[in-house]
Amino acid sequence: MALTPFEARSYPPKPTDVYLFATCLIDQFTPEAGLDTVNLLEREGIRVHYLEQQTCCGQPAHSSGFPDEARAVALQQLNLFVEPWPVVIPSGSCGGMIRKHYPHLFADDPVLHVKAVDLSERVYELSEFLVHVVNFSQPDLGAPCTIALHTSCHARREMGAHETSVALLDSMAQVKVVVQARIEECCGFGGTFAMRYPDISEAIVNDKVAAIRDTGAASVVSADCGCLLNITGRAAKQDELAGLPKATLPGEHLASFLWRRTTAQANSGDTA
Repeated sequence: MALTPFEARSYPPKPTDVYLFATCLIDQFTPEAGLDTVNLLEREGIRVHYLEQQTCCGQPAHSSGFPDEARAVALQQLNLFVEPWPVVIPSGSCGGMIRKHYPHLFADDPVLHVKAVDLSERVYELSEFLVHVVNFSQPDLGAPCTIALHTSCHARREMGAHETSVALLDSMAQVKVVVQARIEECCGFGGTFAMRYPDISEAIVNDKVAAIRDTGAASVVSADCGCLLNITGRAAKQDELAGLPKATLPGEHLASFLWRRTTAQANSGDTA
């Protein structure tokens, strides 16, 4: 698949060291996605540095209309990643926050603005980094399977990660990716949106789950854990209400999917 780098971004050669910004959701709910991100990068000969002092990127406060609170959270990250290494983020949502919004948050402070711009220019969403910097190329060792891909709104619109996620999945010879109707639409999570407007959020995710089920996909893959938890959680609730004994629409983070497909775990968990 021929790709035009999003916004004609200039990409560096493959580095020897990177920082991992793991995100709150991976830290608290899907740590395996963070570990598999490390596995993918280390296999490519890259040393991964995870700084335990990292916290939230500040997006929940920012998207809720609290710029001062967002700025306070962002400041912790701004002073943390001091080496000139790429910062790889297995989430287009958090990646978009740091890359697109940090410079605006600190626009009124000349010193911090320079730091924010420097950090933003070193931020890469995981699939973007694997495609454009690592030139990821690993054999697909898994059995044939059919999946649907969901890309978060921020990953799609702020990072262009829908293209690189598709490219990675297309490189898996035994993986068939089916496209759901209205693929570009939100899953309904939207961070604090799901808590502020639960009825609207539920209606949106019901549409998303139905669209994915209509494709006949055996599972859903996403590079954003918030979307993945929302989609698979709603699907699991539907299964529970229907009295089904197990989940009929499981999901997996892109990092875990790629790692499993290209290692000895390749034949575990796949359904044609």
